[in-house]
Amino acid sequence: MNTIEEKISSADWQRVTEDMHERGYAIIENMLTEKDCAELISGYQHPDSYRKTVVMERYRFGIGEYKYFNYPLPALIQTIRTAVYSHLAPIANTWMRVLQIGKQYPLVHEEFLSLCAEQQQTKATVLILKYGQGGFNTLHQDLYGDLYFPIQLVLFLNEPGRDYEGGEFVLTQQNPRAQSKAIVLKPRKGSMLLFTTNFRPSKGSKGYYQMKMKHGVSEVHQGERYAVGVIFHDALT
Repeated sequence: MNTIEEKISSADWQRVTEDMHERGYAIIENMLTEKDCAELISGYQHPDSYRKTVVMERYRFGIGEYKYFNYPLPALIQTIRTAVYSHLAPIANTWMRVLQIGKQYPLVHEEFLSLCAEQQQTKATVLILKYGQGGFNTLHQDLYGDLYFPIQLVLFLNEPGRDYEGGEFVLTQQNPRAQSKAIVLKPRKGSMLLFTTNFRPSKGSKGYYQMKMKHGVSEVHQGERYAVGVIFHDALT
């Protein structure tokens, strides 16, 4: 069986790069095993692993609950966060260049976290989300501070159509001078979805411009839906 490092290394990063440039998202299937998914779900009940629990209804974020992991992160999540970042940083740097934003991201994740620390952003942002029947997540962006990485990912821990119904992952794309476009995705269990945190470049008649995007989760009609969100920057609080 391939290790998580081998799976990440052998992924088709050229296709991922093209998808991110063209659509603002990409899916890599079979990143997690059944065992990986089961262990992450069972870990939800261990309070010592987390620094903060958020009940969405209290803040009008939706219906459901999520927990922010403490540092150190679980080994599996730490490996994914570190290894995937190195493949995404060149994509992010291309975006900054074509949009003429004077920013370039380090190619090593630890160096990027050092920049976060200089901005007093030191809190872990990796989180695990739980939705039951009726649960949903309103459209939002995970920024957490002035310094943020423009791409993030979600790991899907349940099988749609078997473990839950509904609960689609929703991206919205704000088209200039037009109505927003909704993109509805239903990745399978064990899949990794990469998507833009805030915006992606889009080419117009006068060059590239920022295509603003948000994400959320549609209503779960039945069952339970768990997912892990991996944000590459740290938070102020």
